[in-house]
Amino acid sequence: MSRNALPHSLWALMVGNFVIGTGVMVVPGTLNDISQSLAISVPQAGQLITAAAILMGLGAPLFAGLVAGWDRRRLLTWSLIWYGLLHAACALAPNYAALLPLRVLAVVSPAVFTPQAAACIGLLVPPEQRGRGITFVFLGWSVASVMGMPLSAWISGVLGWRWAFGLVAVMALVVSVWVWRAVPNGVRPAALSRESWGQALGSAPLMMAIGVTLLSAFSQFTLFSYFAPYFAQTHALGGGGLSLLFLWFGAFGLLGNVLVSRSIDRMGAPRAVLLTLSLIALSLLAWPLGRSSIWMQALVLIPWALGCFSANSAQQARLVQMSPVLAPATVALNSSAMYSGQALGAGLGGLLIAQGHMLELHRVGLCVAVLAIGMSLLATPRGRSPVR
Repeated sequence: MSRNALPHSLWALMVGNFVIGTGVMVVPGTLNDISQSLAISVPQAGQLITAAAILMGLGAPLFAGLVAGWDRRRLLTWSLIWYGLLHAACALAPNYAALLPLRVLAVVSPAVFTPQAAACIGLLVPPEQRGRGITFVFLGWSVASVMGMPLSAWISGVLGWRWAFGLVAVMALVVSVWVWRAVPNGVRPAALSRESWGQALGSAPLMMAIGVTLLSAFSQFTLFSYFAPYFAQTHALGGGGLSLLFLWFGAFGLLGNVLVSRSIDRMGAPRAVLLTLSLIALSLLAWPLGRSSIWMQALVLIPWALGCFSANSAQQARLVQMSPVLAPATVALNSSAMYSGQALGAGLGGLLIAQGHMLELHRVGLCVAVLAIGMSLLATPRGRSPVR
């Protein structure tokens, strides 16, 4: 292996995040078919996103404490096995009343896998590769947006949403074998004491940086959660057209994450965060222009896609750089903030749709995105953090 090559274990963790991301985004991609096949409203179907995000938001820091001393090879492997089995159960759910609790149980895995995979990177790569390693592992979420979400939307349109859930189940079980083979034994990040958790929670710069993640996810998922019904209403897109638009969004999302991954150690994580948040805000500002045609909609989506997944990757790298010692806590808290923001955004978006304001979702997203940019500026005064 060359000096600059990333270890095989990081490739397995990246693909694991791809499966996790595909499973998280399978509901937005299949929302229309879930609503129709189970005879429920779009806001009610959207509660699958909200409820799952609440569990992930609460679970990420809670599980970080519970699994602190666990061997990461076993922990990450079993979380994927759990993911696969619960998605298979979701695919077989007879009705919405059965699907909702199964979906909530399934997303225990994202609450464990993503933050714990990121927290152990410091033990798998040298310090000079940490920023690149973290953004590389989170590249899996971008790849999920390129391949997983469009494929889910296409499968849902052709075969039904149950087959899309079944695909996630199969992928999770297959990739669990790879993670077991690739991640070495004995990877156990040091457990954090109560004092360390207190330091993390008591640090204003760290908490403000984590607040940026909360606001960023909030701003995006107010509208992102309901892309499927929104594009069906504004551009009459069915399964095929919707999957192509998701593919377009995901391709630029992947490009944005690759560019940030390659440049973050040079430009600095705080600047990368500001750049990606500004791109998201630009798309939300120009959003009404997309209603004129599907081609204009595709153009308006590009800045958002470039900043969408790379923003969170940059945030994770930023927090690790601010305080490497507290990384297990801050990565878990940041994942919690991301999932909590999803819950807030999806919940508010569903409420607005129920009141007939689907076309106004972008305005809420834009306001929150601007708040995220302002908080990001305050989180690292003069471009540096006092946290060590």
